[in-house]
Amino acid sequence: MMACKQKEPIVTPSKTPTAFRETKSISYESINLDVVIDKPALYEMDVLIVFHGTVIDDNEIQNAANNALDKFKEILDRKDIMLVSVAYPGENMLLGDNIKHAEAALLWVKNSANKELEIKVKKIFLAGHSQGGYLVTRLNTMHQTDGVIANAPGPLNLVYRCELEEKGQIQSGIFCTKLKNVYGTTSSNADAYWQRSLLNFTTGFKSDILFVQGLNDSPIQMYSWPTFKQDVENCKNCQNSQFIEIEGGEHASLFSSSIAKTAFNGFIESRR
Repeated sequence: MMACKQKEPIVTPSKTPTAFRETKSISYESINLDVVIDKPALYEMDVLIVFHGTVIDDNEIQNAANNALDKFKEILDRKDIMLVSVAYPGENMLLGDNIKHAEAALLWVKNSANKELEIKVKKIFLAGHSQGGYLVTRLNTMHQTDGVIANAPGPLNLVYRCELEEKGQIQSGIFCTKLKNVYGTTSSNADAYWQRSLLNFTTGFKSDILFVQGLNDSPIQMYSWPTFKQDVENCKNCQNSQFIEIEGGEHASLFSSSIAKTAFNGFIESRR
């Protein structure tokens, strides 16, 4: 885990603050990646850092980051928040190894954005969809922020999922294929799969977190969802957790359900 350095000194802006949207290459402790920044015409502002879902080809992560920014901005009631969408990689690494890129983006916002963008960052929120929800949930065990929102976070249980693939009961996917190539099968090395499952990260939440889950999501997701929810609710060393379950909701319920959108905005507003 990277060290959380002290914030850089606040820099007084050299010109009148303007609104912009741009892709910026950032670096934090030798981790390089791109982020898409949507900034209002303000000097002081809260920041919402968002993480897209799974993309197989890293050539598509820029599009995924832009699409994630658009989706979160569309449901966000407030217009005075800067959004930073993280184009994290995944093609040439095992699931979960990109947590270091997610962490680098968070720490860049915490420690470097003030100086590089000539702004004053106030509160910082994290939000992610699918694998992005997986990443923000894991980040919540590593660093404190002002609040976290995870929509349909996963994979929840890679032992279960990859075993189904090994038995030919579901189509093989890139996550499990990569893990099998490195660790062998789930029957021979289940712990390696478990260590990367989100069910292994249900304690030690450093900030309040809102989970949104459509109850008509994929059978694989729903198989482990009740266990994940119960484990989080049983946590003794976690900050507050809240669950919004959408009856009939699909995988992207945060963006399609009015109930979920209201909960999302209420969660952020209550922590201003």
